[in-house]
This record gives sequence, structure tokens and C-alpha cells, in this order.
Amino acid sequence: MSETREFKVAPEDAGTRLDVFLARRMPDWSRSQVQRQIRSGRVTVGAETVYKAGTEVAAGASVAIRAARHELRATPEDLPLDIIYEDGDLVVVNKPAGMVVHVGAGVKSGTLANALLHHIRSLSRAGGELRPGIVHRLDRMTSGLVVAAKTDVAHRALSEQFKAREVHKTYVALVHGRVTGPRGEIERPIGRDPRRRVRMRLGGLAPRQAVTRYRVKERFGNCTLVEAEPITGRTHQIRVHFASLGHPIVGDTMYGAPSRLAAHAGWRFDGQDFSGQAEQKTLTRNFLHAARLEFLHPRTGKRMSFEAPLPSELQEFLDALRRAWARKPSSPSARNFDG
Repeated sequence: MSETREFKVAPEDAGTRLDVFLARRMPDWSRSQVQRQIRSGRVTVGAETVYKAGTEVAAGASVAIRAARHELRATPEDLPLDIIYEDGDLVVVNKPAGMVVHVGAGVKSGTLANALLHHIRSLSRAGGELRPGIVHRLDRMTSGLVVAAKTDVAHRALSEQFKAREVHKTYVALVHGRVTGPRGEIERPIGRDPRRRVRMRLGGLAPRQAVTRYRVKERFGNCTLVEAEPITGRTHQIRVHFASLGHPIVGDTMYGAPSRLAAHAGWRFDGQDFSGQAEQKTLTRNFLHAARLEFLHPRTGKRMSFEAPLPSELQEFLDALRRAWARKPSSPSARNFDG
């Protein structure tokens, strides 16, 4: 169900952020909920659709919001949860691929937020009813480390660290193609794809600066294992950046990775041994894993550092790739890069 509300900007509200202006006039909506409506293209200022929550409104302007109203809220669910660390302020978990981080459009259960509520009961509410405790997100088909807040104070402190780019995240990714050089940096703005709203793209709608640094770890014929550090935190950032270089992440068919490996890699595959058949289906998930996470404890200020090994399905895929490349007579052994 949706509802349309319209407001006129008073002189005293001139220069106010769009999300703040709307949240003040819609007390039944949190600011984060309003921001999601803006990003979804449901807000107009005059005759123009606006996608930036920080847009300043002018006196006399007419602001309309076509809000997607719902009664969704996260409820506790007894789901498996791999807890890496927990104290009175926060919890760090190793999220599996396939699990959505929080309840939203089309997703009512089975999320990390549902699992956290069952385990912890009391989480921060700073993110709204749909995102209890959730400070940041990982894509559904990306695995790895996520920190959640138990209190609103911890939530705000961690959010400020993310905003100030003081949180360090390192991902392991296997990409198609041979990435040149031992390391590099991708600096290209990212915005929402105007044709397919579930995707992001270079430029796009309301593009924002995005920076990803990476280091090559191993090469296998037509695939490269990299460590990637997103300096900014844009949606799908690592996926879009590597795809823009012609190196989509293995398994990420949304951003151009082939659905069958042999046609791309030029090898013959047989299940995990990569031999004996003309083609082999790619991974059913993205080969992207949040392996390391560092931040300052929101109460003590102590630096916290956590690591999560590759999940078994990625490690087995990588081991099979190493074996196949080592057996290929015309190719050198996989090369490691540590500097």
C-alpha cells in the first residue's frame, strides 16, 4: 500500500536537508525510512524527482512523497548465527551468503536482523524497526563479517566511524580475467542504474564518489584472486568497480560474470576438478567474502580487529582451481603476490 503526502516549504525551513524536512513532518516515519523512499525515486521537489537525501529545500517549494507504506518489522527467529565476538555494546557475526541483512521490501523473515533479535533480544533502535542493531550491510550473496550494535549509543558511535571512513574492511574476491600489476586503486563514482533499479552502475542516478583499493594475491589462467579494501561504502561498490575494469566477480552474473565457466576460461571442467567436460556452471553465489574488519570500540576506544576464513564452498572452489591450473602443462604455477 502507498500513500502520497505533499508539503510546502516554509521560509524558516529554507536550506534544510530534504530527509530532515520530511522526517519532521512525518513523525510516524524514521529518518532512515524517509531516506530509503528518496533513494527509491518516490520524492519530488516541484516537478523534479530527487534522489539525494541531502538536497536542500527552498522556501515555497512543493515537496511530495509517494511513500510505500507497510507494516513490516523485524521479529525474532531461531536461525543459525556464527558469532565471532560479543560484549555488552556490540556483536560481530560471520554472515553466510544467501542471508539478507535486514527486513525490507519482499523480505519478511530469515534475515540477520531476525536472527540477532532471537539471540540478543535487545538491540539498538537507531536504524528503525526494520533494522534493529544493523550499522552496515553486506549484499545477500556476499559472506563475511558484520558488526551490529546493542545500544543506541554504540550504534551512533559506530555509524560515525563508518561515515568518517575510520572502519577498515578487507574483502577476498575471485575475479574473471588477469588483473594487471600487483596492486591498484579504482576511483569511479557510482549511482543507481535508471533502467534496472536493483543494480548500480558507474555514473547512474545521483552518483557518489567511490574508491576501492586492491592487491593481487594469485593468478590462475583467466582468473585472479584479489584482496579489496573499499575506502568508501557504496552499494555493490566492489562488484561494480571490478566489473567496470572488465573483471566481474566469479558468480556475479548481475554484473556480467559468465554463467558457465569453460566458455570464458578456455578450460574443460568436471565439477570441482575442472576437467572432462566442455562447460561447468559457475558458483551459485558471488566469490566475495568480507574477511577482515577493524574499528574502534564505541565505548572503550580500543582498536578491535576480526577475521573470518573463506567459507567452505569458496575454499573448495579455490582449491580445485589451484589443482586444475597446476596440472595445465602449458601454464606456469599460480603465482602468489605478497607485496
